[in-house]
Order: sequence, then C-alpha cells, then structure tokens
Amino acid sequence: MIYDLIIIGGGPAASSAAIYAARKRLKTVLVTSEFGGQSVVSDDIQNWIGTPHISGADLAKSLKNHVLEYKSDILEIKEGHLATNISGTAGNFSVITSKNETIQARAVLIATGSKRRSLDIPGAQEFENKGVTYCASCDGLLFSGEDVIVVGGGNAAFETAAQLLAYCKSVTLVNRSDKFRADEITVAQTMKDPKFRTITNIEMTNIFGGDFVEGMTITHNEDDHEEKLSAKGIFVEIGQMPNSDFVKDFVSLTPGNQIIIDPRTQATNIVGVWAAGDVTDVLYHQNNIASGDAVRALEDIYIWLHKNK
Repeated sequence: MIYDLIIIGGGPAASSAAIYAARKRLKTVLVTSEFGGQSVVSDDIQNWIGTPHISGADLAKSLKNHVLEYKSDILEIKEGHLATNISGTAGNFSVITSKNETIQARAVLIATGSKRRSLDIPGAQEFENKGVTYCASCDGLLFSGEDVIVVGGGNAAFETAAQLLAYCKSVTLVNRSDKFRADEITVAQTMKDPKFRTITNIEMTNIFGGDFVEGMTITHNEDDHEEKLSAKGIFVEIGQMPNSDFVKDFVSLTPGNQIIIDPRTQATNIVGVWAAGDVTDVLYHQNNIASGDAVRALEDIYIWLHKNK
C-alpha cells in the first residue's frame, strides 16, 4: 500500500498533524515510538492552552486519545515503531522502522521533536522532577517565591532567567565558561534585575538535597575553592539535541542538526517532505508552537498532494 502521508513522531506536532490529516481524508500512517514528546516528564504543565493544569503523562494520554478518535481506514497508527531511515523522491518515499517494516507514501512529515541535553553531574538524574527541571515554561510557577539556579550561558538560559525573575525570590545563573553565548542585549537586560546574579568560570560538582533539591555545589576554576549554592529549583538550559539522526543524509540540517524548513510552509529542501516542531530550526520551541507548526504543514501538504495527484 502507498499512503498519501507518513507522519513520524508522537508529540503535540505529530498528533496535531494526524488529526488534521484524517479530517482532510488523507490516507495517513502515524509512526511513533510513543505519544507525548518531551513534556511527558513534567508533573504540572500550566501553559498548554485550554488546560490550566495537566501532567505530562496526562497530556500524552490526551494526545493519544484524540488521535485514536480518528483511527480508521483513513488513519493507521503504528505505535512502538521508531523510524530509522527515509529514502525516495517526491511522490514515492519509503520509511523503514525499527521493526524492519517498510512503509511507502507520497509525502512525509517529520515531527520527531528533540531531547534536552542532560546535566551530567552527581545528583542531576536523582533529583530530576524533584527540583531539577528542563522546562521553565512547564514548571517555573511551582517555584514562586523561591531561590533558583539556571544552568547555561546561551539565549535560552537568559530567557529562562528573565521568566523566572517575574515570580522567584532570586535567580542565580551558573556558567562553566567565563563568557556568555547569549546576545549582549539579552544579557544586559537581564542583568538589570537586582534579584539576578551570575557566577562564571566554574565546574558544577553535584546537586544535593533530601526528598527534593536543596542546592548545588560548585568549584571556582580560578582558585579551586568550593561553594554551596542554596536553591529549591535548578533549571537546566544547556541546549537541545534534535531527533534527526535518521535523516542526516536525507534533508538539509543546521550545524546543530536541526531540520532546515521554510517558515511559511514548513517544507524542507526535499520536495514532498515537511517538518514541524522541535526537530526544526524554528526560533522558539514550545508545545503550542509545535502544534501550530504541524497544522501549517498539513495545510501545505494537502494542497501539494492535490496538485500532484
């Protein structure tokens, strides 16, 4: 069988795309290892529009249930499958899955998301979701009135700090290097807040606490002295790794391995292939943005398929 469309992924982008594809009566197959995306680890997501509070696990269930509403002869779901390779040209693409199944379609939408670059120090894994978090938009309000730490030196770290400063008691940004990668204007604006400070040229030794995070131990490189920083929350912003390895020799990628897309249509450099969500080179990464990007892609895919029958 040759489908109209293969959608790869199971987060907000892929789920939104599957629903829109089914409603447009495109013969579609959704290939995903699981539903939910990055936010599945969050205890309380407060920015998913229309739902003031939802856990990552419940969001995953909600996405899956919504997609299942459209499961029929027009929409097939292959859950537990991981796409491992894509080949072909416009109108005739093949996707190979981790279960050695080959799926063919006229068009492809890649919505495989990304994973946060993890902090690799003692305590980071132990205290994940117990004070260590990788999503300020999801979890920030849980730390209102508390002292928190932001790890990183790029724009994402400073933007996270600026967001947290609106409701946290204090924000300390720690950066291994003595230089920031963030834009100078972004740094300068954040530095104006008296509740904000930076500590640079350090090594992070460990994260400590009891049932929840109580702080972080750092070592200053200039004189090797240790310092314990007290904090209830540690927000890690040291970059993302897009789940794009399986298309690295197929579509054009940025130096950071994000899929390059046309922001008006979500189209990649390969005719007949689109991408949406955190796997792409869009400027901002959020669940709601990923969902909207996928809808935009589907509108363009629908037009392209009907023009190229």
